[in-house]
Amino acid sequence: MFVVIFRATVRQLDDHYSAMAARMRELALSEFGCLGFHAVTEGQQEVALSYWPDEAAIRAWKNHPEHLLAQQHGRQRWYTSYSVEVAEVSRRYQGGEAAA
Repeated sequence: MFVVIFRATVRQLDDHYSAMAARMRELALSEFGCLGFHAVTEGQQEVALSYWPDEAAIRAWKNHPEHLLAQQHGRQRWYTSYSVEVAEVSRRYQGGEAAA
């Protein structure tokens, strides 16, 4: 399993951003094999974690036309800067009812 860590400094988020973010989450989960997608914004910082079965799924997602458009809007409208990290999960464990 792989995790994509997206970090951004927010310029300005608008209603179009909210709709686009919801669509990107739906698309990743329903059509590209994304195993989980979590995002949080605190102040001017946004962090999104998405989990993937393999790097091929990540590449397919990265190059999808709707996602390319979202990336363009992010660079031009919503973020002043961003970074993306891709890491392989080498160990995973959980406990308690909330983790299930």
